[in-house]
Amino acid sequence: MMHALVALPRLTKQIIAALVDAVFLPLAFVLAIMTRYESVNLDLLRHYAYLIAAVPLFSIPIFIRLGLYRAVIRYIDQKMIRVVVIGVSLSVAALAFLSFMLQLTGISRAVFVIYWSGAILYVGASRLLARAYLSNVHRNPHSTKIAIYGAGKAGVQLANALHANDEYDCVAFIDDNPSLQGSFIGGVKVLAPSQIEQVIKSLQIKEILLAMPQISRARQKQILDQLEVHKVRIKVTPSIKSLVSGELRVQDIRDVEIEDLLGRDQVEPDNRLLAACITGQNVLVSGAGGSIGSELCRQILKQGPRRLVLLEMSEFSLYSIEQELSQVAKTLAPDCEITPFLGSILDQEKLTRIFTSFEIDTVYHAAAYKHVPLVEHNPIEGIRNNVFGTLQLSLAAIDAKVKQFVLISTDKAVRPTNVMGATKRLAELVLQAHARRQASTRFCMVRFGNVLGSSGSVVPLFRKQIMQGGPITLTHKEITRYFMTIPEAAQLVLQAGAMGQGGDVFVLDMGEPVRIIDLARRMVHLCGLEVKSQEHPEGTIEIHEVGLRPGEKLYEELLIGDNVTSTSHPLIMRAQEAELGWQQLQAALVQLDTACQAFDYELVRQMIQDLVPEYQPQCGIEDFIWQKKQLQ
Repeated sequence: MMHALVALPRLTKQIIAALVDAVFLPLAFVLAIMTRYESVNLDLLRHYAYLIAAVPLFSIPIFIRLGLYRAVIRYIDQKMIRVVVIGVSLSVAALAFLSFMLQLTGISRAVFVIYWSGAILYVGASRLLARAYLSNVHRNPHSTKIAIYGAGKAGVQLANALHANDEYDCVAFIDDNPSLQGSFIGGVKVLAPSQIEQVIKSLQIKEILLAMPQISRARQKQILDQLEVHKVRIKVTPSIKSLVSGELRVQDIRDVEIEDLLGRDQVEPDNRLLAACITGQNVLVSGAGGSIGSELCRQILKQGPRRLVLLEMSEFSLYSIEQELSQVAKTLAPDCEITPFLGSILDQEKLTRIFTSFEIDTVYHAAAYKHVPLVEHNPIEGIRNNVFGTLQLSLAAIDAKVKQFVLISTDKAVRPTNVMGATKRLAELVLQAHARRQASTRFCMVRFGNVLGSSGSVVPLFRKQIMQGGPITLTHKEITRYFMTIPEAAQLVLQAGAMGQGGDVFVLDMGEPVRIIDLARRMVHLCGLEVKSQEHPEGTIEIHEVGLRPGEKLYEELLIGDNVTSTSHPLIMRAQEAELGWQQLQAALVQLDTACQAFDYELVRQMIQDLVPEYQPQCGIEDFIWQKKQLQ
């Protein structure tokens, strides 16, 4: 019968709800009379007859006007109580006014007060009971049983959001606060963290949602470490901004990201440094469509430049970032002109024209070939783009008297074992030499490790492999990397660039290095799965070691020597590295260019080793000239 009632048209159900209230609200008024006089008789009912009859005539239209019957019972929340209180209060006020107009004598004011409280209790309780029943009727038997870690405001909001969703069924809260443990929130019990394993088994919990957006990343990492051993899928809620806006939604729940596992709290940026080279100035970003370049553009736009010039070789990447920034600029920086240019950093004449025509003040040079194995197999192209592209861009900047020039470098430039790292170190040497021979343009470079979500990042690859059921492919079990989020790296680059005095090599504090195999295992565990191994033959995800790729290092470094000093920013250091004079470097670059044009791979390799003494190629000469063999 109830299923048939639920299936009725919405208007029909609204009419039924109004009719039920039209019957029970007068009964509530009669009950108020009985409570006041501790008895009831026909004479007493006749005395109040007009008011009893008027109860539904006043209440139902008021409830309709306030939208009480438009609310979907299954999805009502605490906001409904406010509507009920207002509706009942207005109806009681109307009844009191009616008794005054009819000059009814002997009417007890206590009856109105008792009816007011009784009507609120009836209307509110009836809706909540109906919601509880209908929730069970509509409950998805295949919904995922979950527990919410955090019984604070965010946890309660999340539970309310989940209540209207058939995908999840919240069966428990978990909280560190002893005063909350053992209590009930919305009929769901709050448990201690020590009870997690027991409740996972007894209630068959498949996922735990971490709803503590205010805690630090370090504390969040501690909680994730504790939850990892239970082999259930872990998800987290978004930042406190969603909580403040009151718009925490089920779709805001996300999987655990690597930045959650790093436990690294970001340092608030220095707005003075961020704005120094950008606000009110003309800024150009090379490689504007790449992962680092595009984030630099987003961060730059927030500082209100006069003009932002986007230089990109890929048409699609340039189109995508230009469309995105144009939309954001309407509200974020309406006075900023965004100018996209398709072109190569090897075209010095075009670069000079751009710099001069738009009076560029600051250049952020992010354009580079950075995929280690690809550059290892294509060394000539890597050198042309990373070394001679930087050379042409820097020469154009000097000709146009650009004020600041910031190179995005890499930790792979430190004692490189691959062509990509060697070319980035050579690019650093070019800018250092420029800094010593002239004073119109301040050159500096910012060196950091892997950024999360960049092209070729291991994290999306691992996640994809886990979702496909494995195996996870790992190059080497001992491989270790530094990680930083793209937004944090971009902010630090902008701040470091403002500190440059000329020829500076800035190094970002990347925190503690992470073993990639440990990262892979944690990603598997936090997805509620187990790594298949000799210790756990029942595991579902295998990890296969496939060997180091051409030019790949086991460990990355950020400093060549130990000569490093601190700066005004706690995460930015200044390194003192060896340099080459411009005359010596210029002559060598001319020879290197000639060797590249002649595809003389042996000479190219030797010259790179001469210019970058720290370069110790991992691959033999046979691998280095792989491309030459393919072209013969």
